[in-house]
Amino acid sequence: MINTPNQLSLEWIGTYSAAGQHLPGGVARAITKLSAQRVLSMTAPLNRQFLLAQRPVGLPSRDTFNYVENPVGEPGPGQILVKNAYLSLDPAMRGWMNEGKSYIPPVAIGEVMRALGVGQVIASQHPNFAVGDYVNGAIGVQDYFLGEPHGFYKVDPSRAPLPLYLSALGMTGMTAYFALLDVGAPKAGETVVISGAAGAVGSVAGQIAKLKGCRVVGIAGGADKCKFLVDELGFDGAIDYKNEDLHAALKRECPKGVDVYFDNVGGDILDAVLTRLAFKARVVICGAISQYNNKQAIRGPANYMQLLINSARMEGMVVMTYAPRFAEAAQEMGGWLASGQLKSKEDIVDGLETFPETLLKLFSGENFGKLVLKVD
Repeated sequence: MINTPNQLSLEWIGTYSAAGQHLPGGVARAITKLSAQRVLSMTAPLNRQFLLAQRPVGLPSRDTFNYVENPVGEPGPGQILVKNAYLSLDPAMRGWMNEGKSYIPPVAIGEVMRALGVGQVIASQHPNFAVGDYVNGAIGVQDYFLGEPHGFYKVDPSRAPLPLYLSALGMTGMTAYFALLDVGAPKAGETVVISGAAGAVGSVAGQIAKLKGCRVVGIAGGADKCKFLVDELGFDGAIDYKNEDLHAALKRECPKGVDVYFDNVGGDILDAVLTRLAFKARVVICGAISQYNNKQAIRGPANYMQLLINSARMEGMVVMTYAPRFAEAAQEMGGWLASGQLKSKEDIVDGLETFPETLLKLFSGENFGKLVLKVD
């Protein structure tokens, strides 16, 4: 007699049948259940995921991540299941791969790579989210998000295209709005210089500065981007850091100095702008993309004494500090978008499978506007 094991397996079933024995009723029912589970796993959609495999030194690559496919689960109490539609690719993602103290814990090795995104709820056991709702949150680099919706909020695709909730109406817009207006505090008539000006945050920040009556100069790489800043976004001037002398260009565009410098880049461009600061200038440290992939220690500004000489200040900004005021910013930004006073440009790339290579566009300067990955 073959004993029934504690856990049913296909191997045991085969052995039992080969011995010519009839299966007990309880075992038969268990087999039916096992078969149903196997059918379900075979028919359930697969969740493609990029997991962090290692902490990169320098630029990340495809080897930085593990690509896996797993069956999609069902939400438990307090959870939702979201079919992801668009992912926001941001320079901050590079910092999230690093171990060490930061404004947010790093992504752990083996975890789904963190990414903000928008998608639709397709199953829910959460009282605040129903099937059919569209949500914005940290959904990760994957096809489906399954979990508790911490920090998630609803968005309405009938009022704006979904990618817009990742650009001007998302964290990009919130960052530009509060970094410029609260930290930079520009006044009408002042000169505002934006680095990374054709990128996601810079392009929005420059337009807001124009709406507030400032003279705005953007720094970008390449003639096409500089032309876009002036002709399409209404900047007063543009500097092509790849093809002209930065110091001479800053003197040309900012003859009276720089009152507000909105820095997304760091490095040599930050040092150059520091030499043109006006009295009581404000320097907003929003990012330092030129430094994120350094294999050596990050290089700080060499010309920081200009802060003392000009009684200027330099201040960093983390957007989540302003979370209680997001609705305020969204209302004003939404009004500007609706009236055509604010334009948003998205650089949308198709295919979740392209994630590692698409992410690198941020660090080569290939992206033109807000970089978004379309999941399907």
